[in-house]
Amino acid sequence: MSDKLIEVQEDTGVVRLTLNRPKALNALNTALLAELDSVLNDLAQRDDLRAVLITGAGEKSFVAGADIAEMRDKTPEDARRFAMQALTTFKRLERLPVPVVALVNGFCLGGGCELALACDWAVASDNALFGQPEVGLGVIPGFGGTQRLPRRVGPAMALDLVTTGRKIDAQEALRVGLVNRVVPQAELEAVAEELTKQLAANGPQAVRSAKQAVHDGMDQDLESALALETSLFALSFAGSEQKEGMGAFVEKRKPNF
Repeated sequence: MSDKLIEVQEDTGVVRLTLNRPKALNALNTALLAELDSVLNDLAQRDDLRAVLITGAGEKSFVAGADIAEMRDKTPEDARRFAMQALTTFKRLERLPVPVVALVNGFCLGGGCELALACDWAVASDNALFGQPEVGLGVIPGFGGTQRLPRRVGPAMALDLVTTGRKIDAQEALRVGLVNRVVPQAELEAVAEELTKQLAANGPQAVRSAKQAVHDGMDQDLESALALETSLFALSFAGSEQKEGMGAFVEKRKPNF
């Protein structure tokens, strides 16, 4: 690992971002958020991007939370600016046009859980630990946890987690819908490699349109959302991807997108 706070690796248009503060368990501070926001802004401009994977450096933590040492003496206005910085960065992550997958290893607490919630979905190692423990510090989640968590797991489970501050393991996170898959810790890297291959093998515009249909459709009534899907489906026949994909199927070969 270098001295950069965000390590960037790429393979066939799939970019892997590693938050690199392992000694601080990758806690989110002002500098890390600023660097992440800059990297995400650059990625948002790319037409060749296929997907983004995001993880934390080291074996102990995805992100253990926001940096409490930095937060402890903040005034209410300081706290507002810090929260808005995180929210702006997380929105930029959420609005990337390609799938964003959190690879969660170890602690995923507070701001770390909120970061994972801003991703489209998550794969967790079996040692992962999730929670929103802010009430134990005399505050509430400030990086989107009270809003994205109920949308992911339902209001009752979200209130359970944010009002008790309790932590849940990877299997319970899977049961309540906070993560999509749980794998042994030793296999997380292999899963990341397999995901890279799977995401890079599909039609890139089709994947972008699928994400758009799901995200934009969630904010509409069903009739409007179905009309959106129909429009995006029809548009997929206007490009070369559909011809290559269906041609490959008929010819019994792998498509070359």
